[in-house]
Order: sequence, then C-alpha cells, then structure tokens
Amino acid sequence: MTDLLTPASIAGAAYLVAALLFILSLAGLSRHETSRGGVLYGIVGMVIALVATVWATFAGAWGEPGVLLGAVLFVAALLIGGSIGLWRARSVEMTGMPELIALLHSFVGLAAVLVGWNGALDEHGLDGALLDIHHAEVFIGVFIGAVTFTGSIVAFLKLSARMSSKPLMLPGKNVLNLGALVVFVGLTVWYVITPELWLLVVVTALALALGWHLVASIGGGDMPVVVSMLNSYSGWAAAAAGFLLDNDLLIVTGALVGSSGAYLSYIMCKAMNRSFISVIAGGFGIAAPASTGDEPEGEAREIAASGVAEMLRGASTVVITPGYGMAVAQAQYPVAELTARLRERGIGVRFGIHPVAGRLPGHMNVLLAEAKVPYDIVEEMDEINDELAGTSVVLVIGANDTVNPAAAEDPGSPIAGMPVLRVWEAENVVVFKRSMASGYAGVQNPLFFRDNAQMLFGDAKERVEDIIRAL
Repeated sequence: MTDLLTPASIAGAAYLVAALLFILSLAGLSRHETSRGGVLYGIVGMVIALVATVWATFAGAWGEPGVLLGAVLFVAALLIGGSIGLWRARSVEMTGMPELIALLHSFVGLAAVLVGWNGALDEHGLDGALLDIHHAEVFIGVFIGAVTFTGSIVAFLKLSARMSSKPLMLPGKNVLNLGALVVFVGLTVWYVITPELWLLVVVTALALALGWHLVASIGGGDMPVVVSMLNSYSGWAAAAAGFLLDNDLLIVTGALVGSSGAYLSYIMCKAMNRSFISVIAGGFGIAAPASTGDEPEGEAREIAASGVAEMLRGASTVVITPGYGMAVAQAQYPVAELTARLRERGIGVRFGIHPVAGRLPGHMNVLLAEAKVPYDIVEEMDEINDELAGTSVVLVIGANDTVNPAAAEDPGSPIAGMPVLRVWEAENVVVFKRSMASGYAGVQNPLFFRDNAQMLFGDAKERVEDIIRAL
C-alpha cells in the first residue's frame, strides 16, 4: 500500500486525470455551446498538473542539498510567469490575440531548446542504447524547438505589422529548406554516434535560421494557417521536452497539441485550396505574385449609411460576412444591435464565416459570441454559400480576401482556387472599408467594382451605428 502512495505514484495518477481533462477541453472547445466548459476543463487540468509536478519534485526531498533553493526558484518563476500571463490576458485586445498566440508559441520553442541543452549537459549516467536514444531526443528536441522559436517570432512580427506580410522570395528558397532538412538528418546521425557539443551548436543555429526562413517565405494570406501550424510545432516541441524530462503528462499534452494543431492546419489548407505540404514547408512550390495587387480595375460606387438603411428596409434576407476589419474597429457590438433591429422587423439575418476570417481560426466566432449574437444564425462558408444567390443584401464588414471573386475566376491570381464566400451572387452587396486598399494577401478585389456592389467608407463601428440611427 505504501508503494501506491509515493510522490511519483500520486503524481502519475494526477497526470492521468489532467490528461483526461485536457482531452475533454479539446472536445468542449469544438463547439460554441460547450466552449466555456472546455476552457474550464483545461484550467482545472493545468492546475492539477502543476500541483502534481510540485509534489513529485519536492515531496520527500526536503533536507537534500539544493532542494530549498530549487523550490524557491520554482515558486518565483510560477508567480512571475503567472502574473505576466494574467496581465497580458486581461489587457490584450481580440485584434492582438493572433500575434500574442504566436509569441506564446515562441516561448514553448525556446523552452524546448533550453531543456534539450540541459539534457545534453547532464546525461544522468545513461549508457549503451539508452544513451544513444537520449542523444537523438536531445538533437531532435533542440531542432524542433529552435524552428518553432524563430518561426513564431517572424509570425508575431508579420501579424503585428512590424514586418511586411509579403512572402520572402530568396533565390533557391526551396533548395535551402530541403537542404537544411537533409543536413539536419545527417547531423543527427553524427551526433548519436559522436555526441560532440559543437554539433549541437551547429544544429541550433541551423534550426533558428530555418524557422525564420520557413515563416518569412509564407505570405500574409496564409498566416492563419501558419499560426495553427506553429501551434502544432509547439506541441511537438513540448512532447520532445517531455521525453527529456521523463514527464508523461508533458508528452501526452504535447502530442495532443501537436496532432490537433496539425489537423486544424490541414482543414484550413483545404478551406484555402492550399497544399498542406507547401505551407508547412515555407511556401514550397508557390510562385511569387506577379503584381502588387494595387492596380485599379474599374470604378467603385460609394453609398451613404442612409442609403444602406433604405436598402435594408426593403430586404427580405440579409447575410453579414465579417472579417479582420470588424475586429479592428470593435464593431461587433453595433453589428449585434443591427442584427437584433433587423430581426425585429421580420428580416432574416445570418452570418457567413469563412474558415480563415480574421487572422486566427475562430476569431470572428469569438467576437460575435462576445457580442451575444445567437449561435444558430452564425453559419460556416459551406453552409451558406449556395444560398447567397437568393440573398437580398450582403454586408461585407471588414472582409477582403475571403470574398474576393479573383479566387474563383482568375487562374493567375495569387489566391486562385481558394474557396471564398460568393457574396457577389447576391442581389446587393455593401462593402464596409476604410479605403480601396488591397487585403492582407496584397491582392486587389474585383468585388469593389461589380455592378451590384457599393462601398461604404469609414470606420466600421461608426458606419454601422449610422445605419442603426437611420433605421
């Protein structure tokens, strides 16, 4: 019985409970109605994991040299990190969430690199085949962590507009990426046979450069996939760290994050008609756009808020397609009020959400839920696309690339083949934009010049409020 109550066995049981809670969290987060419960499961699971780790690390070891100092450092790190996390979570706007998540991924990658280096410097008296396996774990863990670290930093810089969203097109970039992977495989074999420290230095530098180049080579239109892809990388980096630390929960959690992130990336690539391999390989095989996308393609017609209000009064059905511009303007609350006003008049209102609307999967869904928009009128692209042709009015609020006809009609467009919301098939289209500038992918939108489309310029929040007053 006493063997069952050792710190290690208690921690193992706690890890099992935490792992189950993490699985329940992922299941809960898959639907709007259960998302709050999913978040709660995740929080409880993480608290259990942290307490169990502290217990397994320090219980029964008091009095040994260095244990007290280790406990103090552990608590200090927990308090500092937790305080920073709470502060950023409370202060970050939803528009800043994509770059914050990319930055958090970089921390996971950096942690994996540090854990790997620690494992290389302290081999715990291993020998024989176990030592060879340990060397491989160290080398692979450092490589994945370093790629995740610099890749996430570049994603953060792009998403926060501190770096151009256009893809970096170095000569022979595909050869550089593939060559780096071949070199990594060769160095791994070399390190397992002859674990020289300079080899670890070389692979760390190689992985840092590769992570930077992989994400820098991906254009702005694919950045939502990149965020999901980096989420997957950070999961595998955490799993690698779990092997080095002999922590079962870290292995399981990393595998959950890695596999779910990879599957989400695959789904998003399908939604954008992108090759999954091309995106994760840094745009492998994707040609550079032939133009900047800033050339005018016709004459756009402008409409006033009062004109939009009059159009809505005579409508029987309205579809609202939000994008990142709605998030920037914080327009979700007046949009929710406009929706309620129209429904009170007996006008059918629904929302059409593109899988990569915004710069983060589920970005628009969270904003609309925050504004209390009913879940049952928020539909995905595949659910609503075939019904747009029978819609009276479509309001495009801050969206651009996800409603671009060039994706469906121009084989030479950089976004050709990307499934989009076919809003141009509706009777009337009103596009809310600050200017005629191209979208995040840098591609001009022919929708602006269609005969059934009109532009409502200005801040989306103010223009929606103007429409509400006019109604």
